[in-house]
Amino acid sequence: MNLTALEIKQRTFEKSLRGYDISEVNAFLSSIATEWEHIVGRIKDQEREISQLRDKLKHYERVEEALHETLQTAKENAEQRIETARKEARSKVETAEMEAEKILQDVRVQRQEIRQSILRLLERREEIIRGIGSYIDTAQKSLQSFSRDDSDIYALTHDDEKIRSEKKARRSEQKKNDQAKETEKVAAPGSEDLDDILDELD
Repeated sequence: MNLTALEIKQRTFEKSLRGYDISEVNAFLSSIATEWEHIVGRIKDQEREISQLRDKLKHYERVEEALHETLQTAKENAEQRIETARKEARSKVETAEMEAEKILQDVRVQRQEIRQSILRLLERREEIIRGIGSYIDTAQKSLQSFSRDDSDIYALTHDDEKIRSEKKARRSEQKKNDQAKETEKVAAPGSEDLDDILDELD
């Protein structure tokens, strides 16, 4: 039953012989109406406050939802950025590792090439040394051969002179003997010159 303050004030009762004092009843009803009006006013105020609070609550709920969405979006963005940064870091690390491996491979190849070049130079050096040694040996042998040839030539020349002297002496002796035996014979013209020519030929 919904009553208003006006209904309470205007409420009437039947009169009886032994009823309550009308003035007291009216005064009580008036105070009740006043209090009721006050209570209804407070209820309305509270309802307005409740409505305002509900509006604020809805606003805060929307704000909370927006903040939650923003936080979720920020979290997702942060996770995405972190994942992107991780991928970029992994990519950079992999690229750096690949470049480092390539550099190491190039260094290994260059080192091998340098080693091969050094080995070839050492082999060439040994060949040159062997060639020089062979040339020196050949030159020494040639010099020794020349020295022996000179000695042989000198020895042959000395022996030839000795043989010539002996032949000349024998011819001279033979000539004297022939002249002694044939003192009466006349020498042929130019015979002396012939002996001289033979001596020179010898």
